[in-house]
Formats: sequence, C-alpha cells, structure tokens
Amino acid sequence: MTRPPLILAAAALLAGCAISPTPNYDLRFGDAVRNARLAQTLNPQPSTNDVQGMDGAAAKNAGDRYQDSFKRPPPPVNVINIGGSIATGAAR
Repeated sequence: MTRPPLILAAAALLAGCAISPTPNYDLRFGDAVRNARLAQTLNPQPSTNDVQGMDGAAAKNAGDRYQDSFKRPPPPVNVINIGGSIATGAAR
C-alpha cells in the first residue's frame, strides 16, 4: 500500500520537469540586442568593401596631421576686441 502513493508522488515531481515553460523565450533570447545593433551599424561587413578615393600616402599624411593637432594646439584668439576699429572711429 505504500508504493502507489510513492509512485504517484514521483510521477508528479517528474512531470514538473518534463515540460519547460520557456521554450519560446529561449529561442528568441537576445534578438532585441542583435536587432538594435544591426539597426545602428552603418556598414555591417566593412572588411568586404574596398577603400576607394585615398591612396596610402594621402592617408598617412592625414593621420599625421590629425596626431600633430593634439601636440601643438592652435594659437589663442583675441576675443576682447569688441568693435575693433569701428569703436575708435578710424577708417581704413
């Protein structure tokens, strides 16, 4: 008499593991992130495109100028010159 309740209890416990409640969720996990990344990517396969319009020497010079712009900042601009020669009445 003790076996049928034990078998029924074991069957009830195993039945809870038999069906996963989230198979559809697991199949689509991460889709929102992948779709957002694809929507915001200008060129998803940049390695397959050929670069056209700039040779190696021009690209190197542009890169060097860009790097040098951080080494030597531009000279300061005098912003206190309000009115300039107009305020003094001098004609040029």
